[in-house]
Amino acid sequence: MSTATRYARLRQTLDETCKKCGRDPKEVKLLAVSKTVDLNQVELAMSAGARCFGENRPDELLRKQAAFPECEWHFIGNIQSRRIKDIVSAATLIHSVCKREHLHKIDQAAKEQGKIQPVLLEVNVSGEESKSGFTPDEVYDALCEAARYENIEVKGLMTMAPRADKDAIEYTFSGLEQLKAQLQAKLDEDKQGVTLSEVSMGMTEDWPEAIPHGATIVRVGRAIFDDSFE
Repeated sequence: MSTATRYARLRQTLDETCKKCGRDPKEVKLLAVSKTVDLNQVELAMSAGARCFGENRPDELLRKQAAFPECEWHFIGNIQSRRIKDIVSAATLIHSVCKREHLHKIDQAAKEQGKIQPVLLEVNVSGEESKSGFTPDEVYDALCEAARYENIEVKGLMTMAPRADKDAIEYTFSGLEQLKAQLQAKLDEDKQGVTLSEVSMGMTEDWPEAIPHGATIVRVGRAIFDDSFE
């Protein structure tokens, strides 16, 4: 099965899952995580309709964005301060903002480059020590701080669930859904001017569980690009 076939099949399955949940498939973006593949595989996915890709290393983000500037390029990896200018130069959306000190640097880089940088704040809902992200108690203050920067636009939240643990996956995704509603209510009450329109959660193993809980972006790599995945 080819990359193009896998992408098309996954998009169809995603659409069907959305409909079963009473959601419009157009509300959910399928982010093809291309971090392990070369340009030819990106082209194959594009031939099946893919236009949104995710990278976790700045150098690959820059290379692939330069090769296919007509696509959206999302940065989903760990943010290193020294690479923020590079990330901002190529990223349509940064998913993984998890430190308040990075906000100022992202704002500065975006200002220098004449753009407004859309970002998501990463939340460690599961509480796993191995995962990055703000704690649920920290997110509101980070959102308010981000809202003060002229060259940052906070679009929403991102999280990752523990692997191979259905109860923990459900806890994580439902937890972010509830947290988003609570945060939005408080943001509106405090007139912060932030709308949490995007929720990035769900990967190859668990994206079907993310759809009922309001995911608007699912990040899928192996199910698209791995030849052993059928």
